[in-house]
Amino acid sequence: MDAVGSFLCNADRLVDGGPGIRFRVRSENRVIPAFVIRFQGKVYAYLNQCAHQSVELDWQPGQFFDPDRNFLICATHGALYDPDTGACRTGRCAGRGLTPLPVEEHQGSILLAGGPIGVHLVDTELPEDGSRA
Repeated sequence: MDAVGSFLCNADRLVDGGPGIRFRVRSENRVIPAFVIRFQGKVYAYLNQCAHQSVELDWQPGQFFDPDRNFLICATHGALYDPDTGACRTGRCAGRGLTPLPVEEHQGSILLAGGPIGVHLVDTELPEDGSRA
């Protein structure tokens, strides 16, 4: 069975608990930042928006994990999110979590999964050396 989706990056670019790959999606005529990370061997993607306010989470481009690499952290508010569910563990989230995006790992690639999800890939951020993500 072939995977259907938009290429985000090569699978080996995502190290468990390491930097994520930033990308942008279009939803309802808006372009929204997003990211994909690897945690405990699986890939997860979310809109790059804190649940408290719509600010981007990463404290440096692609840096989403807290120092212990157990949670995703909002650099602005300090809110902590579970990497595998996006659920808020602490902070001003008031029960809201990160908005997940469907991703899959297929034959060495990470893909934004296709289907009727209402979001479409706009672009991915290239690494500083200009190589393909």
